[in-house]
Order: sequence, then C-alpha cells, then structure tokens
Amino acid sequence: MTTLTIFTPTFNRAYTLNKCYESLKRQSCKDFIWLVVDDGSKDNTKELISSWIEEKIVPIKYVYQENQGMHGAHNTAYELIDTELNVCIDSDDYIPDDAVEKIITFWRINGSGNFAGFVGLDATPDGEVIGTVMPKNVKESTLLDLYGKYGVKGDKKLVYRTEVIKATPPYPVFKNEKYCPLSYKYILVDQKHPLLIFNEILCYVEYMPDGSSMNIINQYRKNPRGFAFFRKVAIKYSPTLIGRYRECLHYVSSSLMIKNSRFIIESPNKTLTLMAVPMGVLLYLYLKNTSRATVFKQNS
Repeated sequence: MTTLTIFTPTFNRAYTLNKCYESLKRQSCKDFIWLVVDDGSKDNTKELISSWIEEKIVPIKYVYQENQGMHGAHNTAYELIDTELNVCIDSDDYIPDDAVEKIITFWRINGSGNFAGFVGLDATPDGEVIGTVMPKNVKESTLLDLYGKYGVKGDKKLVYRTEVIKATPPYPVFKNEKYCPLSYKYILVDQKHPLLIFNEILCYVEYMPDGSSMNIINQYRKNPRGFAFFRKVAIKYSPTLIGRYRECLHYVSSSLMIKNSRFIIESPNKTLTLMAVPMGVLLYLYLKNTSRATVFKQNS
C-alpha cells in the first residue's frame, strides 16, 4: 500500500503547476500518490493534468469541484486520502528530489501512534529557510508551542498522519466566503498529539502575486465569518497570554465586520476580549480603509 499522499489544491494555476509535477517526477522514492483537487479552475488545468496522467510517470488522482476556497479543497482532500501520511504542496511550490524519501525514512525510524506526524522546513527556491529553523534540542512539540513558546517564525511544512487529521472536524464553509484559516484543524490536532521535529527542507516556496499569502488583507475583508470562527478557537488554545490577547484583538475586528453585537458573550475569554476592544476597533478601521497588500503568518 502507498505510504504518502501529496495533495495540491489548485485554482487557475495551470501556468505554474508544472514546477510541482516536474519535482514529483524526479523523486528518488516513488512511494506516493499525487492528489490534485481542482477548486473550480476555468483555465486548462483539467487538460494539463489529464496529459500528465496519460504519461504514467507519476500516480495522479484528479478531482474537480465547484469553487469553495482553499479550506474547501482541503476538506475534499482529507475525505479522499487513504494513505498513512499526507502532506500539502501548494500549486506554486515544489519539493526537493529526495523529499519523499526523507519523509518516509524519517517516519519509519521515528514515527509512532504517539505523534500526529512531523513538521519540516519550507525554503525559498535558492535554499534559504523561510523564517527560522526549529530548536535543535527539542525533539517534539505542538505547532502552537513551536511558535508561541519556542519563538519559531515562518511557514513550515506539515506531514500528518491521515488517521489523526481525519478525526478532526472539517473546515466550516460559510455562505459567500471562500476562506477559513487552515490552522483551525492544526490547533485541534495539537490537542491530541505533538509533532516530531524534522529540521530538513521539504518544500520550496515561492509567494505568487495571486496567492493567499500575498492577499491576506483582502482575504480578511472578504471572509470575516471564517476568521471570526477561527479566532474563537485560537483564543481558547493559544499557549501564551499575549497570544490570546492578539487573537482577541483579531476576533473583535472580524466580529465588527460581520456586525455581531454578541461577540463578547460568545467569546471563550470574555474578559480578555473586552480588554482588546479598543485595539480591535482600530484594527477594524485600518482593515476597512487600507488598500495595501501585506504578508503575515497565516498560522498565527
């Protein structure tokens, strides 16, 4: 049985998917399947993937769905995956030639039912690690502790046990919204098992102008219900006081966007949310009026 599913959510990315495909063709270990979830593309993605399936170089499963947004594509992927491990490689990213071999070897040596999976490094195409490396003296950690306790920065590559990720609730899909932070499920997984730490590069990342990272303010404006939902979960589980306050601040802002007058009553930390109201109002006003695109961690 195949060990690893590499899944790629995509939307109108036919022009860049070849980078991922070419990297999969070069893998030193072939113990994987590539699951492509086409989230309503209007370009030639279907025809492109069909031509690659016909080549029979990489085992590919292609699924098309009406556009639901990134989190909706993740929901579909998790429903379909039946391998022991899974990892998401975005449509504008690609992996080192030995990434699959490293993933499977590391897991076979170190993995067990005590862990949700493991976390590796993302890097720029020239090999520079995104953010910081992880602490070398720490062998296991939750994702929340990595960022909140150990001060790790930047996107990281998550390899999950499929059994664990499937056991968490799906991302909520809100009417007329296309985004809910992916960290929602990762936080819930954190409550069950820690992750092993693997300080090796598993993915090369290139932030594209049309990617979600580069358009996060627009995402924030267009998907306030998804963000408000996520912030309540983050408030509940953030490991530090400053982290909980930051989540409350964002929760206030998103709640104002959806005109939810009950947001304090509905908050898992009413006192801290009340304290965050002044700064939350300022953030709301800034996001409402700014036109500047920016980049910040989506897993915070």
